[in-house]
Amino acid sequence: MSTPGKRPVAVALTYDAPSAPRVVASGRGLIGQKIIEAAQVHGVPIEKNAVLAEALSTIELETEIPERLYVAVAEILAFVLRAAEDKRPG
Repeated sequence: MSTPGKRPVAVALTYDAPSAPRVVASGRGLIGQKIIEAAQVHGVPIEKNAVLAEALSTIELETEIPERLYVAVAEILAFVLRAAEDKRPG
């Protein structure tokens, strides 16, 4: 997700190991805002990283991310896993 106050850029990824993560939704402006709202409604953690959102927004839907973005996306996946663990009771 990009910086608030500007036209939001949002990208949704899915990850099914052992394949690389894939871009499953991408948009800016109103569509980007709708992606963000859908994530919030469904309890999907949101990472704000404008540079990565811009880079991922150039990838065609249902396409695996390129190797050059693996490290950055791995950091996002780690964030999502930490957020999921924080929500666990106990």
